[in-house]
Amino acid sequence: MLGVGINIGVVFVCLFFGFIFLWLQQSKALSSDTLLGVLAHVALALGIIVISFNKIKIDLHSILFGDILTVSSNDIWGMYIGVFLAIIFILLNWSSLLLVTVDEDLAKAEGINPLYMNLLLTSVLTIVVALSLQIIGLLLITAMLIIPAATARRLVNSPEIMVVVSTLIGIFSVIIGIYISVETDIPSGPSIVVVTAVLFFISHFFGSFFKKE
Repeated sequence: MLGVGINIGVVFVCLFFGFIFLWLQQSKALSSDTLLGVLAHVALALGIIVISFNKIKIDLHSILFGDILTVSSNDIWGMYIGVFLAIIFILLNWSSLLLVTVDEDLAKAEGINPLYMNLLLTSVLTIVVALSLQIIGLLLITAMLIIPAATARRLVNSPEIMVVVSTLIGIFSVIIGIYISVETDIPSGPSIVVVTAVLFFISHFFGSFFKKE
């Protein structure tokens, strides 16, 4: 409606709802899960309403479930830049992020501002969501944020190694999922998530053999 690219629009919308979530989270009146559920459904409903007013034809299916054919060379370069920025952010703020995740009160005692770190993390997640939208799809992007980490948690103990393993699981899932999508002519997003889910169940049943106590 405003004449901006879809990725740019997604960045601003995600930032808006992310900041609202952090603002509501400060009151401690509702749990984070409740706030996420409310805001996610509100955002989805508002998105559908906005699309209904848009005179330009939009492939809603590819937005919700992903379509590798809609990815251009500019999108790929954007992904490279986004990944590079995300890696730099994590490397520079790893100890602070880990401390805030474990215990916000302890982080405050160490002189770390949890709200500031959460704002930075929200910004990075916004970039990741915007760049992954065309491949994974809006409804399945959350799975790629959760399942690889949950899979790695069953295999390793160290947070640092968990980040590396979950990243490798995500990369492997994307490669295999896109290959399956191309060969079978099915949406890329569900294919990638299914591969990730298979790895999760494998780690669930056999993780105890790899994880050292």
